[in-house]
Amino acid sequence: MPGRTWELCLLLLLGLGLRSQEALPPPCESEIYCHGELLHQVQMAKLYQDDKEFVDMPLSVAPEQVLQTFTELSRSHNHSIPREQLQAFVQEHFQAKGQELQPWTPTDWKDSPHFLQKISDGKLRAWAEQLHQLWKKLGKKMKPEVLSHPERFSLIYSDHPFIVPGGRFVEFYYCYGHVPNGGRVYYLQRSQPPLLTLMMDRYLTHTNDTAFLQENIETLVLELDFWTKNRTVSVSVGGKNYLLNRYYVPYGGPRPESYSKDAELANTLPEGDREALWAELKAGAESGWDFSSRWLIGGPNPSSLSSIQTSKLVPVDLNAFLCQAEELMSNFYSRLGNESQAVKYRTLRAQRLAALNTVLWDEEAGAWFDYDLENKKKNREFYPSNLTPLWAGCFSDPGVADKALKYLEDSQILTYQYGIPTSLQKTGQQWDFPNAWAPLQDLVIRGLAKAALPRAQEVAFQLAQNWIRTNFDVYSQKSAMYEKYDISNGGQPGGGGEYEVQEGFGWTNGVVLMLLDRFGDRLTSGAQLAFLEPHCLAAVLLPSFLLSLLPR
Repeated sequence: MPGRTWELCLLLLLGLGLRSQEALPPPCESEIYCHGELLHQVQMAKLYQDDKEFVDMPLSVAPEQVLQTFTELSRSHNHSIPREQLQAFVQEHFQAKGQELQPWTPTDWKDSPHFLQKISDGKLRAWAEQLHQLWKKLGKKMKPEVLSHPERFSLIYSDHPFIVPGGRFVEFYYCYGHVPNGGRVYYLQRSQPPLLTLMMDRYLTHTNDTAFLQENIETLVLELDFWTKNRTVSVSVGGKNYLLNRYYVPYGGPRPESYSKDAELANTLPEGDREALWAELKAGAESGWDFSSRWLIGGPNPSSLSSIQTSKLVPVDLNAFLCQAEELMSNFYSRLGNESQAVKYRTLRAQRLAALNTVLWDEEAGAWFDYDLENKKKNREFYPSNLTPLWAGCFSDPGVADKALKYLEDSQILTYQYGIPTSLQKTGQQWDFPNAWAPLQDLVIRGLAKAALPRAQEVAFQLAQNWIRTNFDVYSQKSAMYEKYDISNGGQPGGGGEYEVQEGFGWTNGVVLMLLDRFGDRLTSGAQLAFLEPHCLAAVLLPSFLLSLLPR
């Protein structure tokens, strides 16, 4: 069926109250990369250690020819091709992944950017220079055949060059009415968290290119409209309804890039529950937190992925991102002289701020918490995402930074000397303890650093120092940057989850360079110092607080 027809059928079925698992469309129409017998047999044979490898491999010939040959081969083996023959079939009809890309160096890349000179510590400065070189390694552009024969690739063509994250992630993250989970056809029904508007803001800050904003403002509108139309949920509190957003991907089948794992997990459930499980796994991938105890609220075993209920939660970070985007859109339209649109987004932000305060904020704890739609209660577990509104500037209480500090102290997060843990739950999932991730360090550090409170700024610096030393020490041992770090015992490359820890790695490099740019005159590469217990924190920070009271 054409994609549009699928959507209409889905809406009709949901409207009739039928269970969603009875009629969920596949992630895309490709019978090679998204669904069908070929994908099933190859992935379940586990020809590759990582399922993503197969669905990233380009075709050597037209897809119709591949499917016809496969169908004949499958029939001759009663739809169960022996592993060796299946391997031979793939080698004949597919190319190695990454063949469609070629190296690219950003045109504005400079060998010695100015910020390097601000780094006082010589070892950190030399390290930063090496990290800066990695952008050339991660820079890619597509070969012309991706445009001339798009049907032979899972990669979606882009005329523009781009930066890949590294490791198994060799695609772009680009706008398509929303920002897909990745630039491949099997990712198209899942978004990334909505940060495109913020990217535009960062670009404008550095270039003041209002003409570029004017040309692309409607693209930003498309992304926010996507979330409004497809991911909105109403929450009733105190007799009043509030509109917020959630992660939600009502598409069926195992994720192509993790096909065998999803299929095997589904086999532990009754057949009627499998489509719902696959949809929830896709929603977890859409969140970026794939996977975490944050989402494992739906079954008797809270550490099993079969308990995943991502779409049943209203996430703090997602709604903070959208709140920030609405404020930025209002500013953009004011800058472009369109006051009616500026008022529209200002109103949307005010409504979301009221919803955040009522539904997600907890005054006693001093933080925001994800809201469980089914059980109508907050999830009070610690996650760094609980402080995203502080980072996003989406709050009205001027005392929120002080409360956030107390929340970190009460949760004993400031006792971790190698980085802020992703959670305090040890489930074996990669977005849980003992892993720490660069974007989550950024959320907390910059959230505190933006506060007017001197002690919040000092804690932000100490957290930055901890993270820099962890990354620097691991790099000194391994000569690599990683997507995540294990902070339980001295700082090591992270683990857990569905695949081996990846080297590269775009966001780790970016956060380190940002911290070196911001705090480079104070950061050191020296021996790690244990972070102080919360009751000692005030004593350390008191001098800076007293200094702030002196007349200037």
